[in-house]
Amino acid sequence: MSSFDIGIIGVVSLIVLVFMGMRVFFAAALVGTVGLVAIIGWESGLGMVGTIPHSKAVTYTLSVLPMFILIGFLAFHAGITEALFDAGRKWLGWLPGGLAVATVMAATGFAAVSGASTATAAVFARVAIPDMLKYGYSRQLAAGVVAAGGTLATLIPPSAILVIYAIIVEESVGALLVAGFLPGIVSALIYVLLIVGMAAIWPDLGKPIKGFTWGERMKSLPGTFPIFLVIMIIFTAMYEGWATPTEAGALGAAVVFVMALIKGMKYNNLKDALMETAKLSVMIFSIIWGVLVFVRFLGFAGLPDAFAKWVVDLPYEPIYIIIGILLFYAVLGMFMDAIGMLLLTLPVVYPAVIGLGYDPIWFGIIVVKMAEICLITPPIGLNCFVVNGVRPDIPLSTVFKGVGPFFVADVATIALLLAFPEIVTWLPSLMMGG
Repeated sequence: MSSFDIGIIGVVSLIVLVFMGMRVFFAAALVGTVGLVAIIGWESGLGMVGTIPHSKAVTYTLSVLPMFILIGFLAFHAGITEALFDAGRKWLGWLPGGLAVATVMAATGFAAVSGASTATAAVFARVAIPDMLKYGYSRQLAAGVVAAGGTLATLIPPSAILVIYAIIVEESVGALLVAGFLPGIVSALIYVLLIVGMAAIWPDLGKPIKGFTWGERMKSLPGTFPIFLVIMIIFTAMYEGWATPTEAGALGAAVVFVMALIKGMKYNNLKDALMETAKLSVMIFSIIWGVLVFVRFLGFAGLPDAFAKWVVDLPYEPIYIIIGILLFYAVLGMFMDAIGMLLLTLPVVYPAVIGLGYDPIWFGIIVVKMAEICLITPPIGLNCFVVNGVRPDIPLSTVFKGVGPFFVADVATIALLLAFPEIVTWLPSLMMGG
């Protein structure tokens, strides 16, 4: 049996194991280990498997993940999230669906210090949904906007998934994080236009909230300053090249920590933030380790090169092939989590996309946006489960109905990024040109 045949059997086995309910990291590590042993022998295969976790754990680039995750949990436990939503409510509440708009903008701000979509969804399920329901907002809209708003953390830097993409394909972490900024803002603005449009047509979805004075609005601004300070530090440091992404993340975490102490964060809050950061970091690292064993197996089997050659030789325009690849991700995302999906597919898909002549930074943003969409699509829809977990009084079916319009908005964003790739490539080109 050839190495290629063993590779095909491995891919099919992995798909079967995942659909049977086995965790992605364990299934990938198991199949990868067996595959390597079958191709290069028992001693060499196990020796290689034994070195991968250590070699990747000590990679400097990977150390950025715990820093970005810590920023988000410190911001939450310091009460900065409530300040963001309060400011959004007072400044934007007068719009049709104003509280939902405030939720999107506050989630955008929190995403810029969080890097984890599920954390963003969980935070605003606690902060924003009670306020929206209090003012008579549709439960469907309230749950949907929180689940969809959480996905903005996958694009807006600091984004954990963008870092993982950069590590897999060996691209610049800084360039990718900078590239995600404008598409993230565009996604948020399209959400806002969608909410205002729906609330203008169907006022019962969410009525404007009025009555705030200019004095109240101005008083709400100081509470948002820590967020903007962290955004400025991280973005400017990476854009200007003053610091690596890891150093920028450490600076951001230090600033949020000091702000949290000033706001009176207790020891228990700090302990919770550190523990939650450790748990999420270990989960992500475990997935990376397991999948990288599988990726090494794919390399020895020769599947990435074979797939890339097949795709490049297809008698179709590259744009149609890209759309086909994105549709494949849309289907796959219904059954897998975003990180596992990217880790498993990119080693095969990425060489093909580059062979078609597409920019790797642009493709990174597009594929991460697809992963973002998968966070709100059934039956997995992780953000929808998070919202339901925090608010069990809102049925899961209601949450999925609520994210329906936002799914359409995300498709529109993808179409915009396909039509105008400069939205993605403009900032990184300035960064690299400088």
